[in-house]
Amino acid sequence: MSKLVTVYGGSGFVGRYIVRRLARDGWRVRVAVRRPNEAMHVTTYGVVGQVAPVFCNIRNDDSVRAAAQGVDAVINCVGTFDAGGKNNFEAVQDKGAERVARIAAEEGVTHLVQISAIGADADSDSGYARTKAQGEEAVIEHFPNAVILRPSVIFGAEDQFFNRFAGMTRMSPVLPLVGAETKFQPVYVDDVAAAAVAGVTGEAAPGIYELGGPETATFRELMKRMLETIHRRRMIVNIPFFVAAPMAALMWVANFLTFGLVPMPITRDQVKNLRRDNVVAEGARTFADLGIQPRSMEAILPDYLWRFRPSGQYAAIKDSAKNLRT
Repeated sequence: MSKLVTVYGGSGFVGRYIVRRLARDGWRVRVAVRRPNEAMHVTTYGVVGQVAPVFCNIRNDDSVRAAAQGVDAVINCVGTFDAGGKNNFEAVQDKGAERVARIAAEEGVTHLVQISAIGADADSDSGYARTKAQGEEAVIEHFPNAVILRPSVIFGAEDQFFNRFAGMTRMSPVLPLVGAETKFQPVYVDDVAAAAVAGVTGEAAPGIYELGGPETATFRELMKRMLETIHRRRMIVNIPFFVAAPMAALMWVANFLTFGLVPMPITRDQVKNLRRDNVVAEGARTFADLGIQPRSMEAILPDYLWRFRPSGQYAAIKDSAKNLRT
């Protein structure tokens, strides 16, 4: 009988790619999510019954245990950018990660993979980065042989990075950036999924891996690459940190007073994170240690950003028509 794996948060951006790879490799996959009825898309990744969404609240021991019983491996993809509410940084990224690792160890799970993030730092002033590090520490305490993956900013068809800013270009001639000179090392989501699968199969040695793509660029340079891909010209304006910090604070107040009706384009915690480069540290274990060659942005971005071009899917045809002789 094929092995069984539970993927906590398996219907999300990164999780769905991991589930797809596992199903393709013959695993039976239990996708543990808060809303199974909204995760039915993952069932199409395998044959009938191979991929099954199940209810799980990562804040509850019994719920996490039910999803972990009888499995050979566990992958935790659950994370959040929400500093408030019940599913906040501490509840999800610290206590939630601890709960998954502790229960996986108690249930005799063989392999555990934790999806963290580059920049995880227990001494950080950012709640996001601090709780990511605290979650890592808890995972190692309860499951010393865990594989922890720290990706840089992740891109792919469903991302909230390039898609978000490309969408902004439809409405504004200006593209405002906080931390325009901050460096990133964007990594393709399916390459992160490949690393996670290596962790549950035992191909990856236990420990921490920092995952970055083949290209390092500033925030500004990434936006220029995106604009070239979607065939648009926009003015890129850097918002200094001394302006961004109070601006984010005012947005938080407006969001709080309107019970969430006024959105927060950027949070105070994100401003703190944007002060630091998001690249692979020197000496860290990387994709190379996993035998994975990460794919470039050039090879992937046009496949899903074409819809933001002025001519959409017809852009290539129109460009080709320009070369025709009259």
